[in-house]
Amino acid sequence: MKAIAQFVTLILLLIAPGIQASPSPDLLDTICDTKLQKGLEQALEQLNLSKAAAGKNLTIALVDITNPFEPRHAYINPNEMMYAASLPKIAILLGAFDRISNNEMTLDKNTEQTLTRMIRNSSNQSATTMLNRVGKDYLADLLQSPRYKLYDPLRNGGLWVGKEYARVGAWKRDPVNNLSHGATALQVARFYFMLETGQLVTPKYSRLMKSILGEPAINHKFVKGIQSIDPESNIFRKSGTWKSFHSDSAIIERNNRSYIAVAMANNPMGGQWLSDLIVSMDKLIFENAPSQE
Repeated sequence: MKAIAQFVTLILLLIAPGIQASPSPDLLDTICDTKLQKGLEQALEQLNLSKAAAGKNLTIALVDITNPFEPRHAYINPNEMMYAASLPKIAILLGAFDRISNNEMTLDKNTEQTLTRMIRNSSNQSATTMLNRVGKDYLADLLQSPRYKLYDPLRNGGLWVGKEYARVGAWKRDPVNNLSHGATALQVARFYFMLETGQLVTPKYSRLMKSILGEPAINHKFVKGIQSIDPESNIFRKSGTWKSFHSDSAIIERNNRSYIAVAMANNPMGGQWLSDLIVSMDKLIFENAPSQE
């Protein structure tokens, strides 16, 4: 019954008035906010993570999108591409809805449930199923398309899915870093920013994708950290874990503020790093809010 209710909710979202796409700025063209950047660097010092950042074993993007027309952001190693495990499943989500928008795939109950398991439960079986339905070549072209540029060789890569989430060889590793499942913090942040501003596929499909990213079923990393602050926060996220590689990414909403957080680490303690980091980043967003005039 719960699955049916979720499916009905998604259909209602689809036919209801959605968020509107707008000429929002591209995060590639905006300059870091001085206070936010300084605060992020100080937070790393306090968490004893400055050395990890200097060694490029930690990459971070923090973007205040409370006013999407004037995003404020801070980055650490934003174009450092890392193995991101399950995080790039967000790219498969985009590919599926692009197919749906072209009437090449149907958003039926089974498709909705498969996409939801892929994101909320991080099901590898569901991810492999959807990747093959979308098409590996199709997804690679979409990520590199002029419309999205979510993978850009001139910026050291970005989102990439070059392998099924199964015990098979890689289909095509990314051209720059030779990773099967990779990401940069900047491009993941751009994904969420375009999602929030209705620029992924269509405004209505952006809204649907965001709903699937909500209600995360795995309580660790960013989710664990945010729940320690305020369990009522809205979290729309996708994480990833493989051996020493830990990643998380989310839109977090609370008390009329909204921000994007992305972090990836290569360290056995990376999961704890991310839980601690999100608490510090959340504090930065609320303590450095622009004055209201």
